[in-house]
Amino acid sequence: MANSATKTAENKEFAIIANGGKQYQVSVGDLIKIEKISAEIGKEYKEGDAVTFDQVLLVDNGSDTTIGAPFIPKAAVTGKITKIGRLAKVNVIKFKQKSKYFKKNGHRQPFFEIKIDAIK
Repeated sequence: MANSATKTAENKEFAIIANGGKQYQVSVGDLIKIEKISAEIGKEYKEGDAVTFDQVLLVDNGSDTTIGAPFIPKAAVTGKITKIGRLAKVNVIKFKQKSKYFKKNGHRQPFFEIKIDAIK
């Protein structure tokens, strides 16, 4: 019981970033799964590449909180791509009885797993 109390009392720096229409709360050392990021024309991301998120909404270091309107200028969160993959298949079925109408589609969403290195 004492371990959980000291863990919550510990001041930990975190940030809230926006990417792909979603918001993520991250801190240094976290692993997050985000949607695939499209790279520049003629270039693709690979495992081990560095990624910088410049759309930072909030930064809290335990004593100060900085809130952006909507983003904080000159703030960035950097990380490294640890894994590129696809999630489990989601099946979509459309069916109408008595009319011989049946359609089945599958979809696997691509994702990047990123380890957060620094909050600047």
